Amino acid sequence: MDYAIIAAIAVVLLTLVLKTLGINQEYERAVLFRLGRLGTTKGPGWYWLIPFIDRVVKVDIRTITVQLETQETITRDGVAVKVNAVLWYRAVDPARVVTAVENWRSAIIQAAETGMRDAIGQSDLDQMLKDRIAINKRLLELLATAAGRWGIEIDAVEIKDVDIPEQMQRAIAREAEAIREKRARIIKAEGENEAAQKLAEAATMIATAPGALELRRLQTLTEIGVEHNSTIIAMLPVELLHAAAKIAGLPKGAAD
Repeated sequence: MDYAIIAAIAVVLLTLVLKTLGINQEYERAVLFRLGRLGTTKGPGWYWLIPFIDRVVKVDIRTITVQLETQETITRDGVAVKVNAVLWYRAVDPARVVTAVENWRSAIIQAAETGMRDAIGQSDLDQMLKDRIAINKRLLELLATAAGRWGIEIDAVEIKDVDIPEQMQRAIAREAEAIREKRARIIKAEGENEAAQKLAEAATMIATAPGALELRRLQTLTEIGVEHNSTIIAMLPVELLHAAAKIAGLPKGAAD
């Protein structure tokens, strides 16, 4: 009988000892409640508790990654889109996380999905497709206000996919094609303008030298003869023959 009593007392003492000892992992924090009132926050490692008086709630302070559900909303210019995003957040104030909101993980996800619809509703379709960084920044600002009151910090939130109607996709493709066609025509016109200016400058320079035009004509004939295997008959002006005879030192009637 004595052994049974001793064993029972040992079990009770062991239970009390186990209840006085708490252990946290490196990524955990324990929020202490003593007789229902908020106490200190215990860090990683072991800590002592008063049995049946103290109660702890553990909070994971690691960064949590969540892919938000696809939200169907309308942009500011009236286009229906489907958007999803990825959210990274973590608890930075464990005491506030436990006391300020009932389910902090669910609350931040709901706030992120609502904020994403608001951010999309304030943006045009072109801005969504071309400047997602600005939308991500606006969404982060919307979430930071609510998350700060709950002891949560938003590391990042980024829009992942944007799904637009097929009819709108075709319209965007036609618009892009028209822009490229416009750009090509402008470049071609600018090239023709520069070419005309160069030709005008060349004509001015040739006009100042009487023999330059004839030399250019001969050069053109040479280029044609190289590119095409054909016989070319060219009429040379008498002035050019006289000039050549003068350079060669021939008598004045030799050119004739």
